[in-house]
Amino acid sequence: MHLASPIPHKRARIEIIPLIDIMFFLLASFMMVSLSQTHMKGIKVALPSATTAPPGPVKDLVSIQVREGNTVYFDGQYIADDEILPRLFRYHEANPGIKVSISATMLALHGDVITVLDKVRRAKIEKVGYQIRAAKPGEAAPAVGNPPPPPPH
Repeated sequence: MHLASPIPHKRARIEIIPLIDIMFFLLASFMMVSLSQTHMKGIKVALPSATTAPPGPVKDLVSIQVREGNTVYFDGQYIADDEILPRLFRYHEANPGIKVSISATMLALHGDVITVLDKVRRAKIEKVGYQIRAAKPGEAAPAVGNPPPPPPH
């Protein structure tokens, strides 16, 4: 025979909230103690000062535009045909990762653009981009005539 006890049967229970509070207190205490134990030790050193000015900003993008009459402009400045390759070599020496953007006007000849591209490749510049503008609907290609002479130096 099984008789029930008149005293209610309670199960043991562990309260978590006070344990969490204690853990946060211990964590904060350990962090404060560990930060206060860090001592920065150093030696005073007299560093030399720079005697020359730092080099100017390195050019990382050159915009080349080929216009009618085989006139070439670097960043809007006219460059004679015999000066294109030496200037590209100088740009590559200053920054081996230089980027070149090539564009052409509607009247520029395809062969002139390819000649400039060959000079860029000869200067060992590998990052080359092309600026291309789509023709507007109904826009006809301009008539090819005598191109204007290059601007004066």
